Amino acid sequence: MFFRFTTAGESHGKALVTIIEGIPFGVEVDIRRINSELKRRQQGYGRSARQKIEDDQVEILSGVRHGKTLGSPISLMITNKDFVHWEEAMSIEKSSTKNLRAVKRPRPGHADLAGGQKFQTRDLRNILERASARETAARVACGAIAKQFLENFEVEILSHVIQLGGIPKVPLTKTWKEISTLKENSPLHCADKKIEAQMVRLVDRARESGDTLGGIYEVVARNVIIGLGSHNSWAEKLDARIAQAFMSIPATKAVEIGMGISNAASKGSEVHDQIFFDKKRGGFIRKTNRAGGLEGGITNGEEIRVRGYMKPISTLRKALRSVDIDSKESSLAAFERSDITAVPSAGVIGESMLAIVIANSMREKFGGDSLKEMMHNFTSYRTKTESY
Repeated sequence: MFFRFTTAGESHGKALVTIIEGIPFGVEVDIRRINSELKRRQQGYGRSARQKIEDDQVEILSGVRHGKTLGSPISLMITNKDFVHWEEAMSIEKSSTKNLRAVKRPRPGHADLAGGQKFQTRDLRNILERASARETAARVACGAIAKQFLENFEVEILSHVIQLGGIPKVPLTKTWKEISTLKENSPLHCADKKIEAQMVRLVDRARESGDTLGGIYEVVARNVIIGLGSHNSWAEKLDARIAQAFMSIPATKAVEIGMGISNAASKGSEVHDQIFFDKKRGGFIRKTNRAGGLEGGITNGEEIRVRGYMKPISTLRKALRSVDIDSKESSLAAFERSDITAVPSAGVIGESMLAIVIANSMREKFGGDSLKEMMHNFTSYRTKTESY
């Protein structure tokens, strides 16, 4: 059995939809917690005015009855409130109006031009509507259900911003306890208030100059059982699956697990997490976690730590140079509402993607048609690993 999902919908279309398969029978689902995750995705200093328009709320269309999953596909819908201003431009019916909100000037760094060439369309809106990060609202809704599923196995997932626009020069390193004390109204979801104040000032300067900022977000999962993933095949390596999931997050251009980047410049004696045995602490332990909770593509019981490196958003108010795809004349790139930065939001999306990847591996390993059956398999396996 696999946990899998798909999303549908355009940025200014009628709604976003996601269908989830693989959640077993009997998992409690709280719609308020899904909406809370959607709200978190919309927060963060430097976000665009659209976040105030949407106020995302999910509607569960199927797969849940009386607050528990039925084991059948779950379908979710998030209405785009801004659609009222785009009904004609995004109508599914054939339109006699030409070039209705057509986009002809591709933005450097976006999917506009490459997608237009790939699909041979002369209106780049046909590309940018689906390429928009708006799609990630559906992923966060899916991830919220994955999180509620994983809580039955005591898995917890958090995120925080460790660098924004090069501040601080060395990305922050914070413990689970420090991350968990972050308040949801934190401007940039950074666990160092002095550093966060510097980040806020940098966002203000970028706004004034019509620019955008990137940064690094870290996602941490704890209480993930030993043995998820496998060394047997490239497709089963859990770190590879995590990297693919994070690279699918819009504007994320690099992924780091543990201390992967700095490890590459260090000696083996300085990198590898030495192994000890401590009966009081549950058996085999590592006093460091430079591997980020994964060895050989398999979880080792330590915290899973993943860093996503997000480039600056490619829609700039101070537009970059581009070319009109019809006239071929030099021009400024198109501009629509855009964030100055969305690194905190990317962290929330990263939480969802990590939850989805872990949930899938849990379903692969422990199976079961119902949560009760799966819990039985899980408990039996955990007893064996603890006594190893």
